[in-house]
Amino acid sequence: QVQLVESGGGLVQPGGSLRLSCAASGFTFSRYGMSWYRQAPGKKRELVAFIASAGSNTNNTDFVKGRFTISRDNSKNTVYLQMNSLKPEDTAIYYCYANILGYWGQGTQVTVSS
Repeated sequence: QVQLVESGGGLVQPGGSLRLSCAASGFTFSRYGMSWYRQAPGKKRELVAFIASAGSNTNNTDFVKGRFTISRDNSKNTVYLQMNSLKPEDTAIYYCYANILGYWGQGTQVTVSS
């Protein structure tokens, strides 16, 4: 069965960095675009970044441009989200999503606070 397992979240001070990972299994990972979403308390889940199947095309939403980078390693069936210059408003649960297939991971908590 399809599984998406996120890791790498935690507590970080403003201005700090984290690298999230999402390990995928149960499908041909290299054929599908992947996305990261996030959901802050009391807010709707929102798209953070997308990467195409071959990794050649990425798209970040405006509020993370220049700070977050999505990447993937198809040999490891893993998608990453490198987050730099973190702000308190980046605090949320971050979810990995397999596009078209419509599967979600369980999420990983990111808290940015001093």
